[in-house]
Amino acid sequence: METTISLNKLLQQILGLPLHDQEWLVDKVQEHICKQEDETEFLSKKQILSEFGDALDELKLKREGKLKCGSARAFLNELRQENVV
Repeated sequence: METTISLNKLLQQILGLPLHDQEWLVDKVQEHICKQEDETEFLSKKQILSEFGDALDELKLKREGKLKCGSARAFLNELRQENVV
């Protein structure tokens, strides 16, 4: 059985806790946020420029007729498979 609670009600319950319990909860939330930030991947400037350069090369080949363009639908499907969209 699932129980839902509004954020306002949750806040009221948290504010009703003793101060040391509130501090403990804040520490746990901060640890969780820091862990998520550590797991986030970032691209370096070099990687971004490399991928941008690859995209420009591909665009040039398409304009020269040396590379066939796929459909917009195929492009969207590719993005969905990569969980971008």
